[in-house]
Amino acid sequence: MRVYFLRHGETEYNAQGRYLGQTDLPLSQKGRSELRRAELAPGTVYVSPLRRTAETAEILFPGVRQIIVPDFREMDFGVFEGRSYLDMERFAPYREWVEVGCLGQIPDGESKAGFSQRTCAAFEALMDEALGAGEGPLAIVAHGGTQMAVLERYALPRRDYFSWRAPPGGGFVLDAGRWREERVLTLLDTVRYTGGGR
Repeated sequence: MRVYFLRHGETEYNAQGRYLGQTDLPLSQKGRSELRRAELAPGTVYVSPLRRTAETAEILFPGVRQIIVPDFREMDFGVFEGRSYLDMERFAPYREWVEVGCLGQIPDGESKAGFSQRTCAAFEALMDEALGAGEGPLAIVAHGGTQMAVLERYALPRRDYFSWRAPPGGGFVLDAGRWREERVLTLLDTVRYTGGGR
């Protein structure tokens, strides 16, 4: 089974370099206009509860049934939400978080460990269900953070967390042939469903 793990299109916060976690922003006009239909036709597409993923999925896979996976929602950025790194250059909690590699607990938000545990548990459950049902290809439209957490843990070749972040409308194609025995996915390709490019 192939897994298409995709990131939503661009929002205003993305364009402005602001932290966008669980604020439920729609795609920007530019984000909508840049997306193009994907070349595959899955029976179902799995999305987070945030509308930017549902809007992206409808453009990539028009008319395909969407199923919400609540724990695929983006990281909760707490007091950083809606602010850019430039806004927070002198904000002590942000500087402390950056100094520990963005791994610590965000005030009023999540830690990387907690976020990764949440998203990976949801991903494992979905993979087991999809393979058991003989589903394929598996299409997921979620968030940059969701991609990074899941693929850091399960994808081969191994990469660090931040290297798995795709651009808006982009993502990864993976093979699940080794999932049942080894709990790993093998990277096959990168894709980007914006404009005319891959």
